[in-house]
Amino acid sequence: MASERDGSNSTRNLTNQFVQPAWRIALWSVAYSSVLSVAVFGNLIVIWIILAHKRMRTVTNYFLLNLAFSDVSTAAFNTLINFIYAAHGEWYFGEVYCRFHNFFPVTAVFSSIYSMTAIAMDRYMAIIHPLKPRLSAKATMGIIVCIWSLAVILAFPLCYFSTTRALPRRTLCYVAWPRMADDSFKYHIIVTVLVYVLPLVVMGITYTIIGVTLWGGEIPGDSSDKYHGQLRAKRKVVKMMIIVVVTFALCWLPYHIYFIVTGLNKRLSKWKYIQQVYLSVLWLAMSSTMYNPIIYCCLNSRFRAGFKRVFCWCPFIRVSTYDELELQNTRLRPDHQGSMCTLSRVDTSILSKDKSTHRSRFNSESINKDSCQQ
Repeated sequence: MASERDGSNSTRNLTNQFVQPAWRIALWSVAYSSVLSVAVFGNLIVIWIILAHKRMRTVTNYFLLNLAFSDVSTAAFNTLINFIYAAHGEWYFGEVYCRFHNFFPVTAVFSSIYSMTAIAMDRYMAIIHPLKPRLSAKATMGIIVCIWSLAVILAFPLCYFSTTRALPRRTLCYVAWPRMADDSFKYHIIVTVLVYVLPLVVMGITYTIIGVTLWGGEIPGDSSDKYHGQLRAKRKVVKMMIIVVVTFALCWLPYHIYFIVTGLNKRLSKWKYIQQVYLSVLWLAMSSTMYNPIIYCCLNSRFRAGFKRVFCWCPFIRVSTYDELELQNTRLRPDHQGSMCTLSRVDTSILSKDKSTHRSRFNSESINKDSCQQ
């Protein structure tokens, strides 16, 4: 996605107009390296937490696993390459990687945002229609495969038309559309609608309905003694996912606006500060890959316990007995409505802050079917 700006206009330039002072390159290098480091290590930890602990293998967490995989892949394969190409205006990595470089970001971003959409729909069914059958593990994996398949189809033109061009003083990687003047802009409009506007509208409507239900009235079909505890647990899950979605939307909004504006007014590509604008919106878009692990750690006690285990070597990190119990494997039994599991332990999100109260309730209460999905 990022290299589209070096299309028809750039191929006409025989000299490199993107040379920057060394100090500016150094500052941008620190900024992009920080995104790369946090995104890769943070999302790898999220993947480990989900795969290494049976309690974390739920419908919602499978989609979070797919989201983490998309983010870590984007950070590892594209963030640094995007920065080098955007900062120097020269392609050093060959034609094969040029095709992959243009193809994979669209694929990964599509997978990310539609994983969020799938989580929104799953939460909608769990809260608005709690008596209907839930997604099984196989159905969840099938949805993830469909998401990646559609992502590959959408991004395939970028791979097919990508090429490199050697000029006298530099080499370019760009998408050689059949109609260079129009196709690039039209394709980006399609991508913006399918990978940004449409899923955000769906999630906006879905979470609005969920929010009205959770914060404005009673949950349909729920009249158990643990109603208020379960309500708090559901609110925490929805709140976390809303923050994830809003963060993604804010990070990618300037990027899409940039391409729309420069597509409508091609003279902006010759503006002397356009490279700095592009590096800024690109950094913000790439930074979307590093925020989710931080959000999970701050807002979810189980993920926080997993991060504590990873960083237990730090002198100021203490893994308590309560943290150990958060990720402890639990006895699973089939559920008559097709959910993945039912846990015979309390939802730790409804425990009080008093550790002694935590321990006493831990052995005496049990969680309902829907809480297992978190």
